[in-house]
Amino acid sequence: MSESKRKWYMVTLIGKDRKSIVSHVTAALYEGGGNLGETSMMRLGGTFSIMMMVEFPGRKKELQDALSTVTDSMDLHLHIDQIDAKLHEHKIPDVRISVYGADRAGIVSKVTTVLAEAGLNILDLESDVAGDKEKPLYIMHIEGEATEGVKALESALQIVKEEDGVDAELVEIDTLIG
Repeated sequence: MSESKRKWYMVTLIGKDRKSIVSHVTAALYEGGGNLGETSMMRLGGTFSIMMMVEFPGRKKELQDALSTVTDSMDLHLHIDQIDAKLHEHKIPDVRISVYGADRAGIVSKVTTVLAEAGLNILDLESDVAGDKEKPLYIMHIEGEATEGVKALESALQIVKEEDGVDAELVEIDTLIG
């Protein structure tokens, strides 16, 4: 297939976590003529979620049909969008921020808003709830680009620490490529 005729799709699957979801989904894609680009697959609570960039020679309906046996048998919810893949344009994070605090509504919004205003371009964010039901602890890990410099982010984190009583740590990432 020529480069100009390549079709890329963003495939999203969500369902109850169970054994072999990844192997069944990726086998169906491979057997149907699909090729994977970037992916993100993870368990969140009791749910498993998959986001994949898939190169596929056919139309969206044909891709859906190639996955239907797996999605039906494993009770997975499927969503597909055609996309402009932009492979090999991956941005490299230069900071990693960890935030820990008592779990409460609005913590992600407050922290990300303050960091965005200080120039953080978030590239990846993962969060988890630890502790127990009586004392839940919210944990957030963020990687991103410090577009206005590290000092601006450190100042923003200091405000969040003082106003919201969370603990936060910023580490610069020194990535050597090549």
